[in-house]
Amino acid sequence: MKSYPGADDGFTPWEQQGTLQLTPRTYGHSIHGAPLHYFGPESCDLLVIAGIHGEEGETVMLVSRALRLLGTKLSAGVVLCANPDGLAWGTRGNAGGIDLNRNFPTSNWQSQATTCRLILEIPSVTQLSPGGRPASEPETQALLKLISQVQPQRILSIHAPLHCVDAPKSPWSQHLAKLFELPLVEDIGYPTPGSLGTWCQENHIDCVTLELPRLASELLAQRYAAILAKILSET
Repeated sequence: MKSYPGADDGFTPWEQQGTLQLTPRTYGHSIHGAPLHYFGPESCDLLVIAGIHGEEGETVMLVSRALRLLGTKLSAGVVLCANPDGLAWGTRGNAGGIDLNRNFPTSNWQSQATTCRLILEIPSVTQLSPGGRPASEPETQALLKLISQVQPQRILSIHAPLHCVDAPKSPWSQHLAKLFELPLVEDIGYPTPGSLGTWCQENHIDCVTLELPRLASELLAQRYAAILAKILSET
């Protein structure tokens, strides 16, 4: 087995994997004016979203590697980075200090500060705001508008580094857990008010959160890029 997929596996040759061959459309802008890019068809069954937390840059890299493996053979919709300001600054929240994954208009949205762990070994005490109101942020507003336009039946939201597939038990979530060889959990172990997953559930969209393991980006690409590429091309 080769160390990294290429032309012999039905993907783009290594020599052509340096850049994205797909042309995105801009579906909105971040607080600092960075374009929010969508790759894929005008409507899609599956929408894959990475980079909603800026500190989880490995999710963006992995999805980029999967897209570069495919060349132009993309069937699913893809948001490569839902929080470009956070990614550029290396922060979990956006440029306003808002945790975008606590900013969705859900029945359990809360105005109190949310907390996170800077690393897994320390307590969840680092504070971020959920926003002044549900969907207060331009990145959230744009993503909600995009979802309304492309009408996905399923959303795969990619995060790190909790090493699991977080979703209610279903044929699809079980299939993904098997593909990625990760445990399927129905409860992440702490509340997530105002999250994309809760918003999807309340709006009857099947959402699975893929929590990548705590690995270097190159190892994540080696292990998962081909798996993700096949999902993006076969959906």
